[in-house]
Amino acid sequence: MKKFVLFVFMMISVLTFTACGGNEEAPAENTEGGETGQEAALEGSVIVDGSGTVYPLMARIAEEYMVAKQPDVSVQVGRAGTSAGFKKFIPGETDFSDASRAIKEEEIAQLEEKGMKLGEDVLEIKLAYDGLTIVINKDNDWAKEMTKDEIVNLFLSGKYNSEDKVKWSDVRPDWPAEEIKFYGPNENHGTYEFFYEEILGKQKLVKTANLQQEYSTLVDLVSKEKNAIAYFGFGYYVSNQDKLQAVAVDFGDGKPVLPSLDTIGEDLPYSGFTRPVYTYMNAQLAAEKPEVLDFAKYIMEAAPQFAGETGFAPLSKEQYGAYLEQLNAIK
Repeated sequence: MKKFVLFVFMMISVLTFTACGGNEEAPAENTEGGETGQEAALEGSVIVDGSGTVYPLMARIAEEYMVAKQPDVSVQVGRAGTSAGFKKFIPGETDFSDASRAIKEEEIAQLEEKGMKLGEDVLEIKLAYDGLTIVINKDNDWAKEMTKDEIVNLFLSGKYNSEDKVKWSDVRPDWPAEEIKFYGPNENHGTYEFFYEEILGKQKLVKTANLQQEYSTLVDLVSKEKNAIAYFGFGYYVSNQDKLQAVAVDFGDGKPVLPSLDTIGEDLPYSGFTRPVYTYMNAQLAAEKPEVLDFAKYIMEAAPQFAGETGFAPLSKEQYGAYLEQLNAIK
């Protein structure tokens, strides 16, 4: 009997010790993946398309995001052009649509036909400022400075003759009597639309203009033709300064201004050729896909840094912060 009582006492002691040990708190688990206190690991894909002008900036942001933030998220960035990008974005084929001009009324109407409202279901995000840059061949030593009016008249159809065979001497008599070769992006690009609508005032572009889809093609064409002139975003000029030169523009005060990160801006000396560039986000998809919303928030973090690196003037910290507040409100 004594042995039995001793055995029961020992068993009770063991059970009591075990129960006390079981009261210790287990380490907290991160239900979203990853270790406690670290950023939640995401996976999936984010699809971006649209503006070729915005492409270098968005591609740089996407590259850094996949390396430093979310290696299991694939961010695909295309450059079909602003208008072509909206044609994919409106039916929901892409998460973001980059644009080198603001969305048009007819595109907003198409969104509404899909049951989507701008400002609610689609968020317009201004990324940075771009300076429309007029470029010429490196060997051109006469047209390094031009007035805005001279540039506009050059590109207007019928301004000098009905065939639009314009010579440099038509602009200034002491310039060479050589025919000018005009180049620019085609109608898929917001840069073309900005130039046509805002710079030319919706007047017809010179008929002899050679319009291209790829900006790299434009760079190559101008670099090989002494009498060439073209227009595109400042970023493509910056990355090709060894092949091209930019024209300093006199906006009416007699002081020609070259585009630069110090002159591009709505209230800066190059304001006459400054434009905002955008990305448009499908907020409905962002609410369903955490990787889309997370990438959007990272854009606000990275844009101030990478804008300058890719040839864009960044917005103020307050503007990026305001967009971040909008993104944080998406559930």
